[in-house]
Amino acid sequence: MKKPELLAPAGNMEKLKAAVVYGADAVYLGGPRYGLRMGAENFTLRELPEAVDYARRYGVKVYVTVNIFAHNRDFRGLGEYLLMLREAGADGVIVADPGVFSLVRSVTPELKVHLSTQANTVNAAAAAFWEAQGASRIVLARELSLEEIREIRDRVRAELEVFVHGAMCISYSGRCLLSMYVTGRDANLGDCAQPCRWRYALMEEKRPGQYFPVLEDSRGTYILSSRDMCLLSRLPELAAAGVDSFKIEGRVKSVHYVSTVVKVYREAIDRLMEDPGGYQADPRWWDELGKVSNRDYTTGFLSGGATLAGHGDVEGIYRRNCTFVGLVKGFHPDGKLLEVEQRNRFFRGETLEVLIPGRPNGMLKVEAMIDREGRPLDEAPHPRQTVFIPAEGPLPEFSLLRRLE
Repeated sequence: MKKPELLAPAGNMEKLKAAVVYGADAVYLGGPRYGLRMGAENFTLRELPEAVDYARRYGVKVYVTVNIFAHNRDFRGLGEYLLMLREAGADGVIVADPGVFSLVRSVTPELKVHLSTQANTVNAAAAAFWEAQGASRIVLARELSLEEIREIRDRVRAELEVFVHGAMCISYSGRCLLSMYVTGRDANLGDCAQPCRWRYALMEEKRPGQYFPVLEDSRGTYILSSRDMCLLSRLPELAAAGVDSFKIEGRVKSVHYVSTVVKVYREAIDRLMEDPGGYQADPRWWDELGKVSNRDYTTGFLSGGATLAGHGDVEGIYRRNCTFVGLVKGFHPDGKLLEVEQRNRFFRGETLEVLIPGRPNGMLKVEAMIDREGRPLDEAPHPRQTVFIPAEGPLPEFSLLRRLE
């Protein structure tokens, strides 16, 4: 069995570094234009070479999103932009629009082209067509069953990529008109207002102004918002079907989300390769996935059928309140002090959980805290405040401090 690539989102440089440190084989990110996540910080043209250089040092590949559905005006400057991506050292570009695809192949034939899930590839004939045009990888639509993935694998030699974790749009593989219709913000150009996450109520036409709420839970009503994808238990089947890359969604998610989910799937893929026949999802992994923001999980359409009904063993994941409070930036051995950047308020005397790259989680009691001037602190209330915490030994950079409630 070929070891699948673990592909992680990188919404900015910090998230890229976290994804790399926690075990991603590749990252995908957006530049200043042409990507479908304008809400992410993304990377400037000056930052892109730095991002590629950092990833290269760890043997990690970088793919850049150029996956908008381009209007005529969007082609102005696109050729020059592609040349800049090539010079920055990108390993490939993710493309949905046929016109953009054609331009990439003519202007920068050296760049590998990954066909975006936005292109809605749901059959083997379409996959074969795009492979003939020069696609080196096809990111399959989320609507496919495992059997359909196998059939596509039998027909094409191009790499296949599948989303295994993260948000799913109520639209056809992410191609949505609701945002444009309601707000004038075009989701297919990267400016989605996420109206599917808004609160809605029912109104009967003969009772104008009388609204009937659709109750869901204490967090709100999301009648247009799908559950999140989680295929952790289905990784052996996907790998056996010949999927080359397991993709995590989430370029606008937090560094805590990226670190936690990448760590779980890194451990899962490594466990799978050690013992393909004996693979089972570790209960610790379910616990971790319950600590990050999610909308309940589903296994999607993988089991077949026309409805999003396959919740399976992800149905019972316990949601645990977990607050990311600090990011470890380094260790000062002379004073045995951890340097921590505050992300949420925390206090002296608290015992915090530590998410550690490549190691089991630990616990840290904050016996004391001092600021940069050496003054004692009872709390760290200021955003991104640097504090120093006594510790017996170092923790790796990008270890995360978390409060469990």
